[in-house]
Amino acid sequence: MSLLHASSPHTHAATSTGRIMGWVLLATLPGILVATFHFGWGVLINVLFAAVAGVILEAGVLRLRQRPLGMTLRDNSALVTGVLLGVSLPPFVPWWLILVGMVAAIVVAKHLFGGLGQNPFNPAMVGYALLLIAFPVDMTQWAAPLGLFGADAIAPGDALRHFLGLIAPTDAMTGATPLDAFKHKGETLLASEFWAADPLPPGTLDAWHDVALAWLAGGALLLVKHIITWHIPASLLGSLTLLASVLYAIDPSHFETPLFHLLSGAAIFGAFFIATDPVSAATSRRGKLWYGAGIGLLIMVIRPTGAYPDAVAFAVLLMNFAVPFIDYYTQPRTYGHAQANRGIKVRQLDDDEELP
Repeated sequence: MSLLHASSPHTHAATSTGRIMGWVLLATLPGILVATFHFGWGVLINVLFAAVAGVILEAGVLRLRQRPLGMTLRDNSALVTGVLLGVSLPPFVPWWLILVGMVAAIVVAKHLFGGLGQNPFNPAMVGYALLLIAFPVDMTQWAAPLGLFGADAIAPGDALRHFLGLIAPTDAMTGATPLDAFKHKGETLLASEFWAADPLPPGTLDAWHDVALAWLAGGALLLVKHIITWHIPASLLGSLTLLASVLYAIDPSHFETPLFHLLSGAAIFGAFFIATDPVSAATSRRGKLWYGAGIGLLIMVIRPTGAYPDAVAFAVLLMNFAVPFIDYYTQPRTYGHAQANRGIKVRQLDDDEELP
């Protein structure tokens, strides 16, 4: 008699970490290409250098920890971290600043906590937050949308010299982001007066809108391929839109529209590519809804009141702190049990009782 070995009927195919990360990398291409088209070659240089640095740092730490290189490097997680951090940085930052961010992301935020699957915080956002706090001037000099091939575009050679730190960006090459410009408009200036004064380089708003829609297209690919679920992006963008609508309804002269907050910063990028990190995000469906909603609300609290205009990185990291609490209280009910199991309840013994 022979035995037939079959897999569980609930498991249809194995999905490797490397394959999942490969789809994430593919989904980032629309955002990277559109950002490069509008903001120049510096975007592409940042992404490529950060990705290569991430892989080299990962290999170095694995060697120090005496871990096998092949299997871990093939999961593409260091590559994804490098791409996500690289595309988040202003296009004219020098190479050493990117390297500092990648050391914080790969060495500190990832491997000091045990490696992939053990890190409680999103590595790319740890690197970004460190750079923003330590080098605020470099991190707030975003490129003006000069394009790739126009008369005012920065040539690839000049972009490389900026990357190497041989020349510094000029005022004509940089400009504030829409969120940064609106945040610092001044309390006495009305929103209508602010926009009437043309405070941004030509084409800036359109460029940021195009990039946000490109990230939305990449996020849609992740949803279609079931790499992520809808819970975190929908709850994050929904809570952000709700609070932005309330603030705008209360005082439209000093708060911007919900569409402005959705399309003029990293909200869509964060909703699909950062907050959905499977390691540092909540795990249950209900927990993902609370987690995403918390990020959206924190973004809209920090943007008008905090020191940093975009706030996606800080909102994600703050909610990473809350993930164990969220997971504990949103565990789904196990089949056959009346309620969810949230750990063993310990009853204090009376003085005359003994342990069983």
